[in-house]
Amino acid sequence: MTDPADSIEIQNVVASTGIGQELDLEALAEDLPGADFNPDNFPGLVYRTQSPKAAALIFRSGKIVCTGAKSIDDVHDALGIIFEKLRGLSIPVDDDPDITVQNIVSSADLGHQLNLNALAIGLGLEDVEYEPEQFPGLVYRMDEPDVVILLFGSGKIVITGGKRTDDAEEAVEEIVDRIESLGLLN
Repeated sequence: MTDPADSIEIQNVVASTGIGQELDLEALAEDLPGADFNPDNFPGLVYRTQSPKAAALIFRSGKIVCTGAKSIDDVHDALGIIFEKLRGLSIPVDDDPDITVQNIVSSADLGHQLNLNALAIGLGLEDVEYEPEQFPGLVYRMDEPDVVILLFGSGKIVITGGKRTDDAEEAVEEIVDRIESLGLLN
């Protein structure tokens, strides 16, 4: 049997940073080729990097949210590109702004079909949301690590809310242990 932890793939890393000053987004949208600013639809300016592939949501307050990156390194690289572009427009940016990982979304495959009805009862109703008429997956809130796992009948899972790359691996090991202890992983 293959280890489900080996199937973990990071799908999205969301991180935030700030440059500590207000920005004129209208002027920035004109000066930053490829920037997308439509304040009627979204209050921030969207700037996409191609390598690594990510999107920066830049707000008037100077706060920047990076989303769509596939690793923490990619977040740092994408934000580095954005910081350089801003410096190139004579907008002062610290040499090394703090970057905080807000959420890492990962997927994995447990390699077995899951009986979600039995799991909903076995995992304890206080930590589970399962309404198959509304959503085909079971939502399981885990305390350690502090993540939310979406489990699907196919055996595929999505782990969200992680702050470290290790959180997904710990969550997969923990959920496999819990499902096995219930005799529901076969």
